[in-house]
Amino acid sequence: MIRIDEEDVIVPLDVPKSLRADYIHNYLELTRGTGRLMLFAGDQRVEHLNDDFYGEGIHPDDSTPEHLFRIASRAKIGAFATQLGLIARYGMDYPDVPYLVKLNSKTNLVKTSQSDPFSQQWYEVEQVMDFRDNSGLNILGVGYTVYLGSEYEAKMLHQAAQLIYRAHQYGLITVLWMYPRGKAVADEKDPHLIAGATGVAACLGADFVKVNYPEKAGYESREVFKEAVQAAGRTKVICAGGPSVDVRQFLTRLYDQIHTSGAAGNATGRNIHQKSLEDAIRMCNAIYAITVEDSSVEEALRIYQSREQEED
Repeated sequence: MIRIDEEDVIVPLDVPKSLRADYIHNYLELTRGTGRLMLFAGDQRVEHLNDDFYGEGIHPDDSTPEHLFRIASRAKIGAFATQLGLIARYGMDYPDVPYLVKLNSKTNLVKTSQSDPFSQQWYEVEQVMDFRDNSGLNILGVGYTVYLGSEYEAKMLHQAAQLIYRAHQYGLITVLWMYPRGKAVADEKDPHLIAGATGVAACLGADFVKVNYPEKAGYESREVFKEAVQAAGRTKVICAGGPSVDVRQFLTRLYDQIHTSGAAGNATGRNIHQKSLEDAIRMCNAIYAITVEDSSVEEALRIYQSREQEED
């Protein structure tokens, strides 16, 4: 495992001197002292409604929101990202989970062909801090989605800039979901465009930026993704997990993202929570092993297959 010390953490200058220790603490806890982030993403109940939680190929365990909290409380993660309302309803039973509060969300009902996407901020950072202080929960950071290319991008960029500044004023870590999307965007998975998105996140001062893994015919995604990592500079890039795929395929892609492309982690939801509780925990631990513990694909696969081998 690669470890970093307090002096290795680059503290942004918009963090007050009196809160530098808090920022460093939150950063090291979020990344488990490695600088790499394993984010368990649980914000899809708004983004995708119930499509990701009920139906063919999805385990019945996933039908209730508490499934997410059960996973987060028993598996190895950096933080569990979800909306404040869910944390308020379940957090009293899961006080030891490290949380990252998603500050905006929208459903997928209005398609891009009908209207460019806009995701309005739900809460102010000050409200999150009040909630943290009153609940006593371990809230390490906040997240926000920006749809670059939308006709509403100016408003989202303004909200993102303001919340990053305010979050840093409290020593919180910030993660931006950056998705090029709208009628002006011809290809959301274009590597050059995704690199542009990570560069915007850097200009906004984000600590981490979550983007979709690029796709370009005739090119290795793991090679072309290096452009996005370089464009982000000191803002660290993490990859969205995407729809559920074969476990070996997912873990191999994750390993390549980190060790070839230079990504600093992942934000995974469906490839974890659509499984049974036990399978989801083992999948989480396998992803964590590659992301945080620097394990190989084969070592991570053994973690995921451990129960199956015991049963055999």
